[in-house]
Amino acid sequence: MSSVYDFDPITGNIPATKVEITVSCRNLLDKDTFSKSDPSESFGRTEVIDNTLNPDFVRKYILDYFFEEKQNLRFDFPTYFLLFFQHFLLHCLQDFLGQMFCTLGEIVGSPASRLEKPLGGIPGKKCGNVILTAEELSNCRDSATMQFCANKLDKKDFFGKSDPFMVFYRSNEDGTFTICHKTEVVKNTLNPVWQPFTIPVRALCNGDYDRTIKVEVYDWDRDGSHDFIGDFTTSYRELARGQSQFNVYEVSRSSHSRNPSQSTSLHYMNPYQLNAYAMALKAVGEIIQDYDSDKMFPALGFGAKLPPDGRVSHEFPLNGNMENPYCNGIEGILEAYHQSLKTVQLYGPTNFAPIVNHVARYAAAVQDGSQYFVLLIITDGVISDMAQTKEAIVNAAKLPMSIIIVGVGQAEFDAMVELDGDDIRISSRGKLAERDIVQFVPFRDYMDRTGNHVLSMARLAKDVLAEIPDQFISYMKSRGIKPNPAPPPYTPPGHTHHHTQI
Repeated sequence: MSSVYDFDPITGNIPATKVEITVSCRNLLDKDTFSKSDPSESFGRTEVIDNTLNPDFVRKYILDYFFEEKQNLRFDFPTYFLLFFQHFLLHCLQDFLGQMFCTLGEIVGSPASRLEKPLGGIPGKKCGNVILTAEELSNCRDSATMQFCANKLDKKDFFGKSDPFMVFYRSNEDGTFTICHKTEVVKNTLNPVWQPFTIPVRALCNGDYDRTIKVEVYDWDRDGSHDFIGDFTTSYRELARGQSQFNVYEVSRSSHSRNPSQSTSLHYMNPYQLNAYAMALKAVGEIIQDYDSDKMFPALGFGAKLPPDGRVSHEFPLNGNMENPYCNGIEGILEAYHQSLKTVQLYGPTNFAPIVNHVARYAAAVQDGSQYFVLLIITDGVISDMAQTKEAIVNAAKLPMSIIIVGVGQAEFDAMVELDGDDIRISSRGKLAERDIVQFVPFRDYMDRTGNHVLSMARLAKDVLAEIPDQFISYMKSRGIKPNPAPPPYTPPGHTHHHTQI
């Protein structure tokens, strides 16, 4: 916000808000015969990205934004390619992939300040789309200098070692991620030491020290199909602690891509027994479904690429029906879960906030005490949007809903314990949750050593549902909602019930 002291008495202008524009493209026209296009664009100028039709440009644009002015923008996307003949460079050509016009107001005024428009300029051709996102810049002027090294990275190349590089992303309000830095490639090593780099703090987290920062590690390939090695999440607050045990991270594949057909996957469909996800679902669901009159349950997945276009979703129906995500009973949910594993590609990041907010929208519409919503989340413990999830839970605590989280696998579940809020009530932006609505249990604590899964599931359900009645009553009491009067005693058909007055 501008203060009274920012006013310029000579021009009469108040300095504008500064916004940062991020540029991405999807499904660009493939103009190169033997390789993918190498797009750049000339608004300023981005870096050239080799061999991709779906570039995410690291370079950002900082613009002054005036609400009251029309600010026209034009984006041109050339592609550069080199022609070689008999090992001699003949010449360099610049071809054209298309252009797009918009105003800065269109970007800022779009939902979540994210505008997607088609590229035009080549008659009769679909040239792909441009995605522009805007974020108001904080007034943080700090810079951070960092250096990273890695030990014993996964070997990706059949011959030789890997050629690793790192990609840094900052998280956005809507749970998505924006690329903000790429390191150089260190050739032929599993123990790289990358060069120190300096980056503005607002590029990393826009001045919010607790905002999630995601870091992915890749093995560089000449053809642009870089192999994913693994990822981890952190925050600027953690990074600012410097070189210490706080800044040693396990580079894990689990949050990015998981193959349910492999026996090591937590989603593995063993023909002889339920996997941990299905067992947790069945254990809790078979008890809680008795309190639902029609036994129809919406079942949603999060963290997967969906057919046909491979977009990543954190809020997709397991049964594949966007219009009607309801499944018939727990058996219907299990069937939809197994079918979805065959059609979607499990993929990171793992964002919780969209699912919590999805249920919260339903709960917000029915606050008269006639309905109460229970969200069951089954997770491997990886969470990419901790700050957004805390915010979602604090908001949901005012609504008729509870959240059950069952952690599967052998991961550390520190983040889930924090969300549970038993020891320290969860808060977001200094605001405490009105009541405790989250119950977390790790599935591994309930596995019976004798292999008696029926007993395991019964114990899990008992503990995970133990807090629901109190959470339900605490909502009703806080809203002054009293139970309905007891119905009259049941009278079998053909009988009259006599009251005897004493």
